[in-house]
Amino acid sequence: MWDAALTFAGAVPALLFGVAFGNLFLGVPYHFDAMMRPTYTGGFFNLLQPFALLTGVVSLSMLVLHGCTYAALKTGEPMAARAVKFARLAAVVYVIAFIAAGAWVATSLPGHHITGGADPLGPSNPLLKQVAVSPGAWLDNYREHSVLWLAPIGALIGAALAALLLSVGRPGLAFLASALTQAGTVLTAGFALFPFLMPSSSDPSQGLTIWDASSSAKTLFIMLVVTCVFLPLIIAYTSWVFGVMRGSVTLEHIRKQGDLY
Repeated sequence: MWDAALTFAGAVPALLFGVAFGNLFLGVPYHFDAMMRPTYTGGFFNLLQPFALLTGVVSLSMLVLHGCTYAALKTGEPMAARAVKFARLAAVVYVIAFIAAGAWVATSLPGHHITGGADPLGPSNPLLKQVAVSPGAWLDNYREHSVLWLAPIGALIGAALAALLLSVGRPGLAFLASALTQAGTVLTAGFALFPFLMPSSSDPSQGLTIWDASSSAKTLFIMLVVTCVFLPLIIAYTSWVFGVMRGSVTLEHIRKQGDLY
């Protein structure tokens, strides 16, 4: 029962994270009223559109791949062999779904493009800009900056390398390759959406950008100071935890621990 509960609790969020990202590309149905209050005009099931479900498959397969490479690294047989098997399957599903989603974005999915009124140094007001919607517009940043293509290329190469390295018994390198896939996938979406954080399908000109949603300079400075203080502490204790938990878990180790109790 615990296996089933943990699997469900891991798979559902992984799927929904991808669905959420997919809905950003589709645009979220909301707008601002005269008092600058956001009004959501959609429903839960409206978010489960085909493209969003496809990006959910991308997210789920990507995270299953990463989890399986880590399991192959940290466990002995026969668990490691099962992890390798599922990792290879997840890599194939990921590559197919990722390419399909990219082709969908490039050919037929309407994208948002700012045509005027946006001022990165101006006040945080989502009503000051003009936005046009046209097919393939989400790739405008890639057309203007070809170096951005390294993100999706790296994501695909990472998945293929992870599967290959697992097949030849190199789980450590496979885990690093899978990490490249995670980073490349997130960056691919981020580069495409920039500068939008939450596009609006109800009124595209009211979609939130990084400039519309930013905090004040004072708030950002306080956040920077807090991050500089606490981030090294988080890195330190996380490194200590992984140091304590280093090594692989084998059936012999589990049986030995069981005998102690």
